[in-house]
Amino acid sequence: MIRFRDKALMVVGGIPKGETLSYAEVARRAGSPRAFRAVGNILKRNYNPKIPCHRVIRMNGGMGDYNRGGVRRKQELLREEGFTG
Repeated sequence: MIRFRDKALMVVGGIPKGETLSYAEVARRAGSPRAFRAVGNILKRNYNPKIPCHRVIRMNGGMGDYNRGGVRRKQELLREEGFTG
């Protein structure tokens, strides 16, 4: 059985450059629609550079935090990838 943490990281790992998903959408795609806070906690503790945590934002369009450089770095990475949202 695959743990929710692993499912969430697989979902985030599949987000293409220039696109984002909300924490809630990641939770839904990982099989637990109400676990959006858990997604945030999972990403906060993830330091694997292959998992593009910066591509996960709040449902209201806010950035949320980013454990590898803060919100400014998250915004820079998204801009570099062509995100216009």
